[in-house]
Amino acid sequence: MQEEVTGKAVAIIIDGAKISEHTLEKAIKAFLDAQKNKGAKIHRGKQSLKQLAGQNAGLANIEITDKNIKAFTAVAKKYHVDFALKKDTTAEKPRYMVFFKSRDADAITAAFQEFAAKKMAREEKPTIRERLAKAKEKAAQRAEQRTIDREKVKVKDRSVQL
Repeated sequence: MQEEVTGKAVAIIIDGAKISEHTLEKAIKAFLDAQKNKGAKIHRGKQSLKQLAGQNAGLANIEITDKNIKAFTAVAKKYHVDFALKKDTTAEKPRYMVFFKSRDADAITAAFQEFAAKKMAREEKPTIRERLAKAKEKAAQRAEQRTIDREKVKVKDRSVQL
């Protein structure tokens, strides 16, 4: 049994009448490079559903709205999650499904918690227009206060005091 595992043979066919050690070395290097490149490329991050399914890992999915896709993509990249987005147009309002590997469930949970926290913080924070309106009101109040505080002096005393 052990001899079967360790005793593997490789056949290399080279066209030529004479083989030098340099030619044999080049042929072996070419073979080894081909063996390295033979494996399928493993995609990372956002990818197609076919590529994700081809990685032979169980898939799970969750639903997300179209407004949140860009923000979720950034968070998923941070957590190194392999995922695929699929648009479901069968309903009136299109839905987006995020497919990910089942073994990435913990990472996807952490990513969604951070994503939800960012989303909630963004909703609680006032918009720029609201902040601008408040700043305008404050500036108007300050200007009004300055005019009240400042009294004009019409008569100036120009006498010299010793």
